[in-house]
Amino acid sequence: MIPITLGRAAFRDKVYACWLGKNIGGTLGAPYECKTFVNNLTFYDPVPHAPLPNDDLDLQLVWLAMLEERGPAVSVADFAVYWKALLCAYPWNEYGFCMRNLERGLMPPMSGWFENYYVDEMGSPIRSEIWACVAPADPGRAAALAWMDSAMDHAGGEGMWGEMFWAAVESAAFVESDPLTLITIGLAMIPPACNIARVIREVLWCHAHGVRWAEARDRVVRIYGNAQPCNAIQNHGFTIIGWLYGEDFGDRLCKAVNCAYDTDCTGATLGSVLGILGGTAGIPRRWSDPVGTGIVLHKFTGLFDAPATVDELTDRTIAVAERFVPAEGARVVFGERTALPADTRTRLFRAEEAAAASRRDLKAATVRAGEVEITLHYGGDPVLLPGVGRAVSVSCRKGGTPVTAETAIAAPAGWQLDDGILTAPDFTGAATLTVTAVVDGHPHTASFTVFSPTATDGFPSARNIECCDACHGRKGTCACARQVG
Repeated sequence: MIPITLGRAAFRDKVYACWLGKNIGGTLGAPYECKTFVNNLTFYDPVPHAPLPNDDLDLQLVWLAMLEERGPAVSVADFAVYWKALLCAYPWNEYGFCMRNLERGLMPPMSGWFENYYVDEMGSPIRSEIWACVAPADPGRAAALAWMDSAMDHAGGEGMWGEMFWAAVESAAFVESDPLTLITIGLAMIPPACNIARVIREVLWCHAHGVRWAEARDRVVRIYGNAQPCNAIQNHGFTIIGWLYGEDFGDRLCKAVNCAYDTDCTGATLGSVLGILGGTAGIPRRWSDPVGTGIVLHKFTGLFDAPATVDELTDRTIAVAERFVPAEGARVVFGERTALPADTRTRLFRAEEAAAASRRDLKAATVRAGEVEITLHYGGDPVLLPGVGRAVSVSCRKGGTPVTAETAIAAPAGWQLDDGILTAPDFTGAATLTVTAVVDGHPHTASFTVFSPTATDGFPSARNIECCDACHGRKGTCACARQVG
């Protein structure tokens, strides 16, 4: 099969514009975040002199560092390592509950949903661009990478489907320009009946039937609205409204932000999409000059070798993308100029990798042991009722590919494990299951946490974790603690 060839100069221009558009849209929307009334913006207000710090970008900078250090065979377990090291101070909603679970020994994807009310929020859809840029013109692969990312803090929720949707759309946008085709490609990568897909189709219907943008916005709020301003469902509708109803780069961003709610996220995501589509030539100087090309980190982001400018971020992103191209059988390669096979659109709709990712077990936790990923399938949540048997199992991957392994689970003294059925006695607190997997003749060991019913009493919906009174970061791992340490 003849691969899709991306011209290096054109690709670099689109990646640069992607990150620049991210800064522009996020800075435009940040002052209006979480306000639910319709805005009336036609330009920045206030006009900035630099980009505003934004977790929308910062978490992706951490993932970039992870990809640089770990390479293409990154595991969902690697995300947990970097989250605990560099993102632990973030307190907001799904971020805080992800870290709460990681501290309790629950690894992804279990970390992403257990006692986490916020799985339907925007924290992961805003992290899609890195996957599109390292898997350009390969939407299925980009969506599969986005699945691993979103498994950290949105497992099984609408936020997961939102990130997979945008990763696919943005990946395809490197070689496809028609908005309706791109949106349809994104929808092909996620469950057809999820609410993200439903609200997007509602906006498509409104646009196709002459419904004015303000009325389309009202329909989204009335039918799909949520009291949480950062809920992903309504905000995906707003981003699509801005894209389809806007007349040019600035008007599209303003319409998305004018819909209100999670405005920095809707603006930032749409800015990235428009940047990939139009390249730097499609971003007017009046929009790019006020933010410049610097990168400003949020105070909750840990200290690491983060890119200082959009140029540096672009170059480092491209270097990772080049490493993602396999030596043989590549579907997408880089060359002197872009060359698209006749069946390019057909290839863009291939959803096998995205579907395989979506089928992965969410009632599980994955730990990396050397080159091997060991996954414990809990057969339910991590709480074991005394005397009630639970079917548990183990699977392994190496280099992202499932492998055959001889496995054994060691439980605490007094527990029973017969034919894969684990039965715990009446115990208190947390307990550890130790899994040994022999792969290619070498043993690998990982530990997993289970709880007694009295060790977890749930967490009330819509309430957040405890924050530091001084810096407002996550208490115990906040920016203050980092500075003291």
